Amino acid sequence: MTIRVLIADDQSMVRAGFKMLLAGEQDIEVVAEARDGLEAVAKAARFNPTVILMDIRMPELDGLEATRRILAVNDTARVLILTTFGLDEYVYEALRDGASGFVLKDDPPEQLISAVRTVAGGNALLSPAITKHVIKQFARIPRPVPPKELGELTAREQDILRLIATGLSNAEIGHQLYISETTVKTHVTHILQKLGLRDRVQAVVLAYQAGLIEADAP
Repeated sequence: MTIRVLIADDQSMVRAGFKMLLAGEQDIEVVAEARDGLEAVAKAARFNPTVILMDIRMPELDGLEATRRILAVNDTARVLILTTFGLDEYVYEALRDGASGFVLKDDPPEQLISAVRTVAGGNALLSPAITKHVIKQFARIPRPVPPKELGELTAREQDILRLIATGLSNAEIGHQLYISETTVKTHVTHILQKLGLRDRVQAVVLAYQAGLIEADAP
């Protein structure tokens, strides 16, 4: 199944570079480009892309608000935030609002291609290094009251949620808990269902907001 991609960035050279890079992949098709947030919202509705590469800083409407508007009407869309910084001050907000991860514009080409495939497959892209930066942002924000659904998680599910929040993959969690990767996937599915979350990125956000993991945790 072809992965349909929308590239939203106000720099034409950046859009051209990403388009050229993705054009060489048989399973990926760039269906549209957008020069600003408003155009991104309109073209997301028109072309129904699988994945949206979203620059977070754009004129007319920034990538954060564009992401909110797109996901408000299409919760199956997957948004990958693009940034030139190791951490943009708005990145954690984008993740909280439903973005599936983010990539740096100067990441190696193969990393971007892998990221597109990862989120297109319904997974989230949040590396341990990125997680640590996001945690620092949450440390500065007053925590809301934890949802009562947290109490419905089993002890094993709470353990897995904590490990998800540190940025570990399913395979790494399985290795640490001495269970199979398939078992971990089953637990993750149950966790997301019980908490009403769309993916593991939102699980990370909730874990830190609820205080399951402290900001200075390893």
